[in-house]
Amino acid sequence: MAGRVASEFLDWFRTQHGNLDAARVGIVDFPGHGRGAIALQDIPEDHTLFSIPRDLTLSTRTSMLPGLMGEAWTEHGLHEGWAGLILCMMWEESKGPESKWAGYLGLSANSRLAALPDKFDTPMFWGEEDLNELKGTAVVDKVGRDEAERDYHGKLVPALKSRADLFPPDRASYFSLERYHLMGSRILSRSFHVEQWKGEQDDEDEEHEGEGAADTSAMDVDPQEIGDEIPGPTQAEENDGSEEPHVEAEDDDDDDEDREDPADVAMVPMADMLNARYESENAKLFYEERELKMVSTKPIKAGEQIWNTYGDPPNSDLLRRYGHVDLVPLSPPLSGVGNPGDVVEVRADLVVSVVSKKAKCGLQERVDWWLEEADDDVFVLRTDCELPEELVSFVRLLLLPKDEWERTARKSKLPKPKVDKDVLSVSANVLESRLKEYPTTAEDDESLLAPGLVEELSTNKRHAIIVRLGEKRILRGALEAVRGKLRITPSASKKRGREEEKDGKGKKVRK
Repeated sequence: MAGRVASEFLDWFRTQHGNLDAARVGIVDFPGHGRGAIALQDIPEDHTLFSIPRDLTLSTRTSMLPGLMGEAWTEHGLHEGWAGLILCMMWEESKGPESKWAGYLGLSANSRLAALPDKFDTPMFWGEEDLNELKGTAVVDKVGRDEAERDYHGKLVPALKSRADLFPPDRASYFSLERYHLMGSRILSRSFHVEQWKGEQDDEDEEHEGEGAADTSAMDVDPQEIGDEIPGPTQAEENDGSEEPHVEAEDDDDDDEDREDPADVAMVPMADMLNARYESENAKLFYEERELKMVSTKPIKAGEQIWNTYGDPPNSDLLRRYGHVDLVPLSPPLSGVGNPGDVVEVRADLVVSVVSKKAKCGLQERVDWWLEEADDDVFVLRTDCELPEELVSFVRLLLLPKDEWERTARKSKLPKPKVDKDVLSVSANVLESRLKEYPTTAEDDESLLAPGLVEELSTNKRHAIIVRLGEKRILRGALEAVRGKLRITPSASKKRGREEEKDGKGKKVRK
């Protein structure tokens, strides 16, 4: 089955002027990773593994649909977010063998075997029981199923009804909510982003055909980063008094969908075949004016897998986007196996809640000022288990005496991230409160993942436990470090007293 998919896809790829070094690169199945690329022979560094014409990428620039819909495209809001690209992919699929991307989408006359996955293990498709296993993690609020379905009913359904000529009722199954979620997950896990080529005129044909469309495809990139070893091309990477104060920054969703120009998002056949693993990258995608190239970044021995990069994200993002997690040896202060890129988020409102129990004055004014000056309502801890400077600065702001707070506000200068006993005490309480947001302890999770028990877990539950344990280990490590510092750090009041004695009784300390 896998060989047939690869053969049909490669035949299509070549007929569309894609170029693969078939002597050195093979497409095979890897257990636990799906299809991927392998080195059939030793591959030197800086070797072009394959190239893709720009017009072979599938985006809102290269599909004819936006041009055929005309003004209705923007009237239905399809130029915003990913809804437009999802609709393009659904429409191309509905065309069957007539679609230019038939071999990519698995639409040839005798086959329904797509090169793209038709099943995902991501939380988007989990049931309530499995989702509950992620309670407390950063994943829960980022799945986005409700938002996606609002776009489907608010944008796509009206667009479908407005153009029966493009979306005939007898092909309604291609435009179902189920297919919408599938296409969205394909974009989330496999799309790339690229800026337009420098000097390129943004004058694409109204029907998104011809040379202009060919030069404006998209993929995930390091913007304007020029490859050192390859002249010309740009290097690319795959794509929140008595009343508690309200803490919420301006909307700034972390999802790529909200940060990038939707027209710059594209599916890139062949490039999306490559898998990725933490710090295993040995190939990168580069783009040039007329084509995209996958180039080896180091020598690859025959039999080794060819790895692209996701940018080494945490397991919470890997699970949400791709449906898998990374497990490699961890460095001190952590131990065991996990993802060195893991992070844990601590909300500013949790910090305020802890400080509010000790504060003698209202904090809302300080919170509002912080959001205006720093625009941070979430603090991120990493596997070094250090308190983020932003978190320390925020805690100090909330603890400032009234006169010092007023001076700080007048100067519009954030407090320096200096740690004293008061800051450490609050931080310890914050970390303890954050750990209580999970339904299980780190020790519970470690037991569940022990040999003899882990084999009994479903894939979804095992992944959920790995994600939440990774976050708890960071919190536990940070809490141990804070408690250790608390034992040796003098209180702020005693420290100030010693400074006053040193400078002379009644004399103001110089800063």
